[in-house]
Amino acid sequence: MIASNPFLWLIHTVIWLYIYILIATAVLSWLVAFNVVNMRNDVVRSVSYFLYQVTEPALRPIRAFLPNLGGIDISFVILMIGLMFLDQFVFWIYAKIVYGI
Repeated sequence: MIASNPFLWLIHTVIWLYIYILIATAVLSWLVAFNVVNMRNDVVRSVSYFLYQVTEPALRPIRAFLPNLGGIDISFVILMIGLMFLDQFVFWIYAKIVYGI
């Protein structure tokens, strides 16, 4: 069904690209927390800044809504589940409109 509509393909690709960026942000934060990578490195700092700027506007409202869980941040998981739901919802709406299912 993705190949039949380029608009659906674009939405699907953008959503999953953002999910991969969220995963990269989480992995980088773990690498920094466990001193695997050094934030004084220019490349690491640039990548970290880019990932922060791209993901923080979507994560901030979720973090404001969630209670304090003692240092555990599940906003990434909630946002990923929301994006996966949005992806499936778009396809469901498309199937309803086009195929009348």
